Amino acid sequence: MRFIAFDLETTGTVPGVDQIVEIGAVRIIDGQVESIFSTLVNPQRPMPPGASAVNGITDDMLVGKPLIDSLLPSFAEFCGDDVLVAHNAPFDCQFLASDIKKFETPAPRGVVIDTLPISRKVIPGLPNYKLGTLVQHFKIPSTDFHRAEEDATYCGMVFWEMFKKISVGNKPAQIENLVSLTGKPEFKFPQIERQPKQMGFLF
Repeated sequence: MRFIAFDLETTGTVPGVDQIVEIGAVRIIDGQVESIFSTLVNPQRPMPPGASAVNGITDDMLVGKPLIDSLLPSFAEFCGDDVLVAHNAPFDCQFLASDIKKFETPAPRGVVIDTLPISRKVIPGLPNYKLGTLVQHFKIPSTDFHRAEEDATYCGMVFWEMFKKISVGNKPAQIENLVSLTGKPEFKFPQIERQPKQMGFLF
């Protein structure tokens, strides 16, 4: 099983208003991390104290970092057609989709799978379904949370454990079955053809 787990850190919770400040993505093949995409992002605005308190990202850390529109093409290239996995995926997807549309950039092409609703069905009875609780349940070694690369890795490991749990014998779970476990329609990022800008003339 080959997939990419990803996570974002942001200045807040409102896509199109708040900004992405970190992208982390890990390509996992049969439970092993094969490659990593990880970068801070300059949001061109100060980090709100509340967001900084959660993720530990400060204004000083973001000085000189690339802007989101310059990073999205390389993120899309890293992801390619691979299946994408995120915990509470709508949050991250809405932020990415907002910027993909705004800047008319390439986007990952794979189907997105949300580990949050899957975990509720595969592991019933947990006190909650936060990423940290699932990491603890599966006894996955962990250090810090709320940084994009680390959380993407934890999400990937949780997904791999659930994938093994629902695969039967030598028959791995199929993507359409995983999507159906989320209880939501299949989601893919919009693929946008960049439109040439027309030059206006004043007479």
